[in-house]
Amino acid sequence: MKLIIHYLGRHKRWLLFNFVCVFGFIIIELGLPTLLANMIDKGLPTKDMGYIKTQAIWMIVIVIIGVLLNILLALCGAKITTSIVQEIRNDMFANVQNYSHREYEEIGVSSLITRTTNDAYQVMLFLNLILRTGFMTPIMFISSLVLIIRTSPSLSVFVAVTIPFLLIGVFLIAKISEPLSKKQQKNLDGINRILRENLSGLRVVRAFVNEKFEEKRFEKVNTDYSESSKKLFKLMAAAQPAFFFLFNIVMALIIWFGALQIDAGGLQVGNLIAFIEYIFHALFSFMLFATVFMSYPRAAVSAKRIQEVLDIKSSISLNEEGVKKTETNGFLRFENVTFAYPGHSESPVIRDVSFTASPGETVAFIGSTGSGKSTLIQLIPRFYDVTRGHIYLDDVELRDYNLAALRQKIGYIPQKALLFSGTIAENMKYGKPDATAQEIETASEIAQATEFIQQKPDRYEERLAEGGSNFSGGQKQRLAIARAILRRPAVYVFDDSFSALDYRTDANLRARLKEETENTTVLIVAQRVGTIMHADRIIVLNEGEVVGIGTHHELLENCSVYYDIASSQLSEEELA
Repeated sequence: MKLIIHYLGRHKRWLLFNFVCVFGFIIIELGLPTLLANMIDKGLPTKDMGYIKTQAIWMIVIVIIGVLLNILLALCGAKITTSIVQEIRNDMFANVQNYSHREYEEIGVSSLITRTTNDAYQVMLFLNLILRTGFMTPIMFISSLVLIIRTSPSLSVFVAVTIPFLLIGVFLIAKISEPLSKKQQKNLDGINRILRENLSGLRVVRAFVNEKFEEKRFEKVNTDYSESSKKLFKLMAAAQPAFFFLFNIVMALIIWFGALQIDAGGLQVGNLIAFIEYIFHALFSFMLFATVFMSYPRAAVSAKRIQEVLDIKSSISLNEEGVKKTETNGFLRFENVTFAYPGHSESPVIRDVSFTASPGETVAFIGSTGSGKSTLIQLIPRFYDVTRGHIYLDDVELRDYNLAALRQKIGYIPQKALLFSGTIAENMKYGKPDATAQEIETASEIAQATEFIQQKPDRYEERLAEGGSNFSGGQKQRLAIARAILRRPAVYVFDDSFSALDYRTDANLRARLKEETENTTVLIVAQRVGTIMHADRIIVLNEGEVVGIGTHHELLENCSVYYDIASSQLSEEELA
């Protein structure tokens, strides 16, 4: 409830208006039986048609006002609930944007999607239920109870006997539904996870003819979700008939004993009719409140999951007050850097790495798979923080920078180029929103993307499908490189970003990059020796440690690890 109360506090005016509508609706609903009782007990015995007509007119007026208030109540509830859920989703998304890789791995992407969509929707349903009936039913019940006791104290005993049974039923249902709700939402996470994996890996699934295996895997988690949902819905479905059964028994007993009191002269007909109406409102209000109470465990589970997302703070500090500008641009220095992934401090993937890189230099990293190359350069934009040691950019320790300012200095191009749905121009402007058409064309030309862009029917306005699936791997890599070039950063970080390019395109791109980055620091991670053999300095990694630093020819002579890699890729003439 803490989450819901927090967001409700942002809409005090609408909440006050909601209360006004609730009170008005209650007064009108309870006023109708009173007017009806007066009409029967006072107007009919004396055949006073004027009095009867007056009461009838008042009843019509009250009904019209009641309908209007009910409509306003619905509109008010819709306004508050939709606004709150919008704010919850915005706050969750904003907080998730600041997560480091560690937090994403902790919660899981599929669970984050479920929490932002389905869990927020469950909170919205519960909020709407509270605003429409949760506030109304307690007041309606208490008001009806007062009128019941005032009208016939003897018949009110039936209500007193019924309430404990209703309370026990509500408590039991709420107790049983909470674990079922937790299981249901957890199973929904599983559905999202498998669906996401299957859709993103559809080509692999088809290549290995594993459609049936994936169907069975999905069927299992879907069946688990279905079973937990069935149990929950059966429980809720059984509650309403049980309440109505008890409700009808009470009504039958009241009518029976009320008729006996009328026969004995202890109760008037109009009062009995009004009493029945009050009883109906009291018990029906209690049943509605029970529905709210029974829905609470499910909403509480969703609210707790949402609160977890909002409470988690990134392990990478944004450092809002940190350094934003420096006198120099691109001087990078690693000093005895060691890094271990969270939870694996005893087995670091990088050990005591030290090197420098200056503007105008191209520093390359090579090593066997798992040697720590990609992990090393992911420390520069602070996707992770170092475990030990220091990294300096322009003589400022990375953690002393304002995080946004630090990343503005870096143009990071991952191996798997990620493009967004939209046009080519929109994707390139992701690196520089105010880029001109000429700047976009220049960046495309440097990245060797102009040729295939010109062949598209709409050129720079050609639309990309989700993830750029309508473009080849090499085309996506070149667009990602162009996006980074457009930004004009102080440091370029290429994480095996040329792997999908053919040798001619690779060579042309590197030649143009060399011209473009004369005063910029360039870091390249590569598997192909041909991509980095002309780098100013090559750093060779083996099992997280630096085993060689030098030029291509120097390393061929004094680094056996580099020689083994090079000899497996180059001819004897190239090795000479």
